Amino acid sequence: MLTLDSYGTLVAASMVLLVGRRLVSAIQLLRAYSIPEPVVGGLIVALGLYTAKSFLDFEVRFDSTLNPTLMLGFFASIGLNANLASLKRGGRPLLLLLAVVVGFLVTQNVLGVILANLLGLPSLMGLLAGSITLSGGHGTGAAWGAVFSDKYGITSATEVAIACATFGLILGGIIGGPVSHYLARKTQDQSPHQTTEQLGAFEDPGTTRRITAPAMIETLAMFSVCLLLGNEISRALQGSLLELPAFVCVLFVGVMLRNILSTLGGYEVFERCVSVLGNVSLALFLAMALMSLRLWELASLALPMFILLGAQALLMTVWAIFITFRVMGANYDAMVIAAGHCGFGLGATPTAIANMQAVTERRGHSPLAFLIVPMVGAFFIDIANAVIIKLFLAVLT
Repeated sequence: MLTLDSYGTLVAASMVLLVGRRLVSAIQLLRAYSIPEPVVGGLIVALGLYTAKSFLDFEVRFDSTLNPTLMLGFFASIGLNANLASLKRGGRPLLLLLAVVVGFLVTQNVLGVILANLLGLPSLMGLLAGSITLSGGHGTGAAWGAVFSDKYGITSATEVAIACATFGLILGGIIGGPVSHYLARKTQDQSPHQTTEQLGAFEDPGTTRRITAPAMIETLAMFSVCLLLGNEISRALQGSLLELPAFVCVLFVGVMLRNILSTLGGYEVFERCVSVLGNVSLALFLAMALMSLRLWELASLALPMFILLGAQALLMTVWAIFITFRVMGANYDAMVIAAGHCGFGLGATPTAIANMQAVTERRGHSPLAFLIVPMVGAFFIDIANAVIIKLFLAVLT
């Protein structure tokens, strides 16, 4: 076994991103289907380690110390770039997307419960393989897994939850590109935005941005405040009806900090610096998450769980094409939003952003998608998901 410390893991993640970039630029099929670079590089490493484990009994363990910080840094950047005045422009599309997402959360759980019963599994397993882990992610899955084990007697609920969330992270990064490729044929008469307005923080990560050392220090200070206060708020809310994951609290602090500073005047958040740090955090987090996948543990999932999760992936694909795309206007923006929905509907908001970046880098800008998807996928969905999960538990128990 080879164990890498935090520095070795950081080097490995950087190499994963470089390999992913080279492969995407060299393989036309990956570009055509807009597969994100971290997904390509990370899965290749994960598959290589799975082969080494299976045939050579050799394993590499990565240090996960940086993962939570990178994830929270990404959500802090979303909050710090969320100018409430500009969010008003989201208006009706934001509300429409929220309605689409809430409808999907309910449908996701209904499908999970029905299939769990048909496959001879407890109904609560359907929730674990539903919105708890797929739309909620690893953090929500781990939290509810412990509750299901302690309160409802579901054995190995936490392990199942983590496995389901991992499966969703993989599929969310894979299906977004093909869905957008399919929908592109439906939008041939629509022109992508050739806009001169300022692009969102994550829409064009390859843009050169001039950043000074003082600006970087100021931005790091704001990131630190978001992480510190967000974690404290999350701890204070634990066990209450308002309990929320740490990343939601970090994002909320970022939104408040940004808009308080703008209202008071005298200081304006340097969005270019925030976006660079946010994109770095996003890329490294995804690379570390995917290259650290223990695929041999996923392979140990029982066949009924694979059937259930495969059905959820099919549901996400159908919903994105026939519901998300059409409700959001059946145009270019709707196509990008649908790709993003695949990311956070099965995986996580970082996956959604990576999906949309891969699409817009190839096909053109979509300011609306990058305005509303991060806020819905990173903030509103967790509040709605918590309410829906509790409603389902009230009916099932």
